[in-house]
Amino acid sequence: MMKKLTLLAAAMFTATVALAAAPAPHKDGIEGKDYKWNAQEGEKMEALKKKGRVKEGEEAYEACGACHLPSGAGRPDGTFPQLAGQHTTVLIKQMADIRAGLRDNPTMYPFAISLTDPQELADAAAYIESLCIPVTHGVYEGKDAAVQIATGKALYEKQCLECHGKNGEGQKEKFYPVIAGQHYKYLLRQMTEIRDGHRRNANPDMVKVIKPYTNDQLVAISAYQSSLVMPGSMCKAKPTAKKK
Repeated sequence: MMKKLTLLAAAMFTATVALAAAPAPHKDGIEGKDYKWNAQEGEKMEALKKKGRVKEGEEAYEACGACHLPSGAGRPDGTFPQLAGQHTTVLIKQMADIRAGLRDNPTMYPFAISLTDPQELADAAAYIESLCIPVTHGVYEGKDAAVQIATGKALYEKQCLECHGKNGEGQKEKFYPVIAGQHYKYLLRQMTEIRDGHRRNANPDMVKVIKPYTNDQLVAISAYQSSLVMPGSMCKAKPTAKKK
């Protein structure tokens, strides 16, 4: 009962924050001639220097759980990404970019700015990183799944493996995200937006790699990425408690 009340309160807070928030600022991104990916400046740099506190971060994450779920699993339909186990560097960068108006996300913006300072940003990131990556998540479910995954694997090993790793583990120091356990539909949407120039805080190197990809190739590579597993870092969802 208490858990339901907590989720209800979080959902109400979500609606209140979203309605009350001012419009997000705008900062030139990849479309601008002076754009520098992952510039080490401002509150992002401050947050990266802070030692994230997991206990305090759990409290900061409560509002996030209304959309990303308390487990950090997000939504299989791709509306909200799987966050659990993501590198703190990646989380801090993305939240700082949204706060600065470098990444357009009207839904996320009110919650990103609700974190009061770089320390709270670091705390929330530390807590999210401490969560285990769910084994169960949104994958490609077409009848041709085996073919799509095989095609996607060939593309991934040729151009993605160097940065994102054999198992989709990414590289924390280089701000390359964990993609193992991520939802297929979210992966497809993000790569399409990066290819088409709509993800304004994108890494130019990644844009160059996927710019030539067709829609079919993006489907295949997303299907493969969503099948990746990180041994020792993933867990099964906890069973729902039976009603008494």
